Amino acid sequence: MQTPSTIKTASLSLCFSVGAVLFSSHAGGGFATGNQENVYFVSLGWLGPITAIITMLLFTLTIKEAMNMYNSRHLRSYKQLFQNLYSPFKGIEVLFEAFFYIMVIMAVSATVSGAASALAAQTGISYYAGIGVVGTIIFFLTIFGAGLVRRATTYMGIAILAMVIAIFSVGIYMGGTAEGTMFFTQAMAQDFAVNGFSKLPTAILHAFTYSGFQCVVIPTMIVVGMPLVTRKNCATSMWFSFAMNAIALTLAVCMLLGWTGIYGKSPLPTLTSLKSMGMTWLTIAYSIFLMLCLISTGVTTVFGFTARFSEIHMLKKISKSAVIRSAIVTFFIIALSMTVSIVGLTNIIKYGYGYCGYLAIAIIIVPFLTIGRYKNIRYAKDKAYRARIDAMNADPDSFEDAPVMSTAKENA
Repeated sequence: MQTPSTIKTASLSLCFSVGAVLFSSHAGGGFATGNQENVYFVSLGWLGPITAIITMLLFTLTIKEAMNMYNSRHLRSYKQLFQNLYSPFKGIEVLFEAFFYIMVIMAVSATVSGAASALAAQTGISYYAGIGVVGTIIFFLTIFGAGLVRRATTYMGIAILAMVIAIFSVGIYMGGTAEGTMFFTQAMAQDFAVNGFSKLPTAILHAFTYSGFQCVVIPTMIVVGMPLVTRKNCATSMWFSFAMNAIALTLAVCMLLGWTGIYGKSPLPTLTSLKSMGMTWLTIAYSIFLMLCLISTGVTTVFGFTARFSEIHMLKKISKSAVIRSAIVTFFIIALSMTVSIVGLTNIIKYGYGYCGYLAIAIIIVPFLTIGRYKNIRYAKDKAYRARIDAMNADPDSFEDAPVMSTAKENA
């Protein structure tokens, strides 16, 4: 049994580990290739780096409130989490289910096919063999539970962050030294002179949209974050994650701002920029970085789906082993995602990222940062409210939240 002193000793390392999982999930293929940075931040000009920092703040604050609500109320699934968030309104949690399923299929198909392409380019093996290799890696890192996911993605996250700092720092330093490039501060100054604050509304929309579709990892984060038993633990973890995410994303945006004249409309802005620098070691480091990003996102995304469905009654009839049930669910989602990718639908469903981001603003970001935060604070301070919510969570069929204005009456 853990003693309070043991929990305090382990707390900081656990907080960092959970924060690293969130960073690893964010640092995926879109981030590694530079596509996401280019579309959502570089296009904003001088507002890009600032928006990147604000976006990561929105993202991590949202996850903090989600984990705090899940852990403090001892909930058992993300469905129950969203029932608590939306209560007393019923049925709205179905919108998150739809968002989650679409995002999982898109993210996993893009992740595994992207990693397979990178593996094929570096080793010469066929694309389909690459799919098998990458799918197998994700499969085995996913089926053995939250502990392995937390450890594996922590190590990958540390490696990714180190490579991000090395690769993008070199790129920033070399901005302006090659024809067609400039130092990022010069690029920001030029953009401000031309556009001023005209892109501010777009920057706000991009911040919420980007943080919105990243929230596909909520089901994973509430499971791997279960050891964070206090609100302070959740906050500490997310400040770790904010630092990692903000540093990585801002460095990437700053570098790409200075290299837009080189990569232009290339679908691979980062790789195109790095190749033009003429440093072989940098390209090799980037290839490793890309693979780690793709696999880490695949693992964290698939695990959230696996954790949701491996406990359903039908699978428990098939096997009592949690590992076997997880293997069945993991195999299903990887196979489905690969089918989507192979038949050529990936390019179509990629458009879903933006639309899912818009949906997430309404059903995840704004609710968690407003009513979710209010409910978390009230649950911690109001004993009568807490008792009522606990009773309702013990009997989900009768779930109905306490009225907002009832606190005074309950305390009277």
